[in-house]
Amino acid sequence: MSAVPRPEMPVCDAWLVRAFDLLGKRWNGVILASLHRGPVGFADLRRAVGTITDSVLSDRLTELAAEGLVERSITDSRPPGVTYTLTEAGMAILPILDQLATWASCNLAAPARHPVHQRSG
Repeated sequence: MSAVPRPEMPVCDAWLVRAFDLLGKRWNGVILASLHRGPVGFADLRRAVGTITDSVLSDRLTELAAEGLVERSITDSRPPGVTYTLTEAGMAILPILDQLATWASCNLAAPARHPVHQRSG
């Protein structure tokens, strides 16, 4: 039996793969979206994100900072505090995250009820 030639599958765009490598990690997109209003301290960010552990949040923030999407700043207070804010590159992804949330609300089954992750306006 001879093999039937199949049309060649297109190769996924390398930049799309790169984007999903970063944004596909649990919490990364949610963290970025949670920083949309400006500088946020670690504890407030943890509450905004939801059921994330401190260690995972710390790891994700370190990764997002290394990618140039989040900036970590030490506040000049006693005791010193740390705040996180979006960089210009981080802010550039917000419209995309908003579009993704709109698409999800129109095309996916409703998520389990969770007050932290309710979409606000």
